[in-house]
Amino acid sequence: MKTRKIIAALLALACIVALAACGTTPPEETASPDLTTPGLTSPTPDEVLPDEALPDDTTPDTGDLAYILAKGQLIIGVTEYEPMNFKDDSGAWTGFDTEFAEAVCAILGVEPVFQEIDWNSKETELKGRTIDCIWNGLTVDDDRRLNMDFSTPYLSNEQVVVIMADVSDSVTDKGSLGGFTVAVEEGSAGETAAAELDGAIVIPVQTQAAALLEVKSGTADAAVIDSTMAFAMTGAGTEYAELAVFDLSLTAEEYAIGFRLGSDVTMAVDNAIATLLADGTLEAIAEKYGLNDRLVK
Repeated sequence: MKTRKIIAALLALACIVALAACGTTPPEETASPDLTTPGLTSPTPDEVLPDEALPDDTTPDTGDLAYILAKGQLIIGVTEYEPMNFKDDSGAWTGFDTEFAEAVCAILGVEPVFQEIDWNSKETELKGRTIDCIWNGLTVDDDRRLNMDFSTPYLSNEQVVVIMADVSDSVTDKGSLGGFTVAVEEGSAGETAAAELDGAIVIPVQTQAAALLEVKSGTADAAVIDSTMAFAMTGAGTEYAELAVFDLSLTAEEYAIGFRLGSDVTMAVDNAIATLLADGTLEAIAEKYGLNDRLVK
């Protein structure tokens, strides 16, 4: 009898312990990821803040002026052509746009840095902030307004036809260019103008100077380039003395400086241009390069 009572007591105690265990479930632990498992890696800084979410140093906005002033430089996209931006005998940049940019940068308190670019990629360079502006005889047109802001126009220009001087008598009007191979700078206003020449075969090249060289070497019959360059680089005493500018303006246009869309640098530069016009500095630079009659005042 005593043995049965002891067994019964032990059974009752076991039931109490079991019930207590069922009523107290330990909190679940959050398992740490196994970083050795394929597909699981520690987050990198780029994953935490992807490139497209980076602040203003990659996204054009109204803080553009502060960005340029902070680095103390204005990176200016150019191609080499006289009289706008070209290199002197020592290899230093000179020209109307070069001196104009230097004068504006002096007012802004930043250093001008001239960076040679592929003209056909100028919008990409500007948007990607490898350059801060395009200051190189840039023609204002509606298509470009979709991709950049423009300063106040400062020079007038036309697209003209350049041919060998000894065949100039054979060209009398636009129709005379039918069947001609016409060299143009890719992505330029000249390329756009040449596309309107009925029957002409347009050959895109990298620069306007290269377009002239195509004509000089006989691999093209004509070139369509800016008149500012055409008159400065052809004729007696020039590298292209055997070339002549045909008396035909294909377009009437204006030059301005291109900035990123929405950039507040545009207004700052416009204010500087107004100062340079008012004090005669810009007119003096234009006169130095034979462009005074083209200055937009």
